[in-house]
Amino acid sequence: MRRSFLTLLLPLAGVAALTTAAINKPAQFSLFSIQQDIELGAQVARQTDSTYRAKGQLMERSRNARAYQLLDGVVKRVLDNGNLKYRTQFPWDVQIIKDDQIQNAFATPGGHIYVYSGLIKFLDNESELAGILGHEIAHADRRHSTQMLQKQYGTSLLLGIVLGNRSNSQLVQLAAGVGQLKFSRDYELDADKYSTIYLNGTRYYDCDGAAGFFIKAEKQGGGGTPEFLSTHPNPGSRITNIQKSAQSLGCASRSVSNTNFTELKRLL
Repeated sequence: MRRSFLTLLLPLAGVAALTTAAINKPAQFSLFSIQQDIELGAQVARQTDSTYRAKGQLMERSRNARAYQLLDGVVKRVLDNGNLKYRTQFPWDVQIIKDDQIQNAFATPGGHIYVYSGLIKFLDNESELAGILGHEIAHADRRHSTQMLQKQYGTSLLLGIVLGNRSNSQLVQLAAGVGQLKFSRDYELDADKYSTIYLNGTRYYDCDGAAGFFIKAEKQGGGGTPEFLSTHPNPGSRITNIQKSAQSLGCASRSVSNTNFTELKRLL
């Protein structure tokens, strides 16, 4: 997947001329090409896998085939909703991090998704899992992850990692940072909206599934608040917005079997 230095730089030609125009468009503008998203995401994913594998927390597919079969089924339904811009370009894979104390999920640029076992166990049904996965898929497909990394780490460092001329410690730092990115209000609202759009496109899931997670998290409150809310801050009226979007799409009352979801939680 590695490209020549010249090939990678071509999409960035004229960056100096574009910088001023980009200043006021943080939510829409990215200096990175799609191919660079893919290459950056691949490097971050390899480092993330390595970090959690060293800790004994990465659930390997070879030893957890049934759990991944069940999770992949949910992911595939959400991905095949017909509304993703980069469905065929991004690799779109998912990994489970075994940590029952953390209720979180995150996505790298280029569509590598990580879900903590604690989040899956926290959820009550498969539509909620699909809703959270849809939210993370939106962050990648809408390129929120790339744009937030640009803002936090700078284009120079990210491009250096893509080109392979940054230190391993910088890649480790970046990989750790992806899981801790705090998205802006606009990005969170956008990901919530697209989560309902994606789930509607499945013609299977109750498309306000993500709202179920936030309702439960609000009730729990206190020191037990899921980490997902610290990296995905509540922009206000979140539950209402998701439910209104689902109602407008006419997909807020689908009944989904939880047999597979219950098995998935048991296997974790």
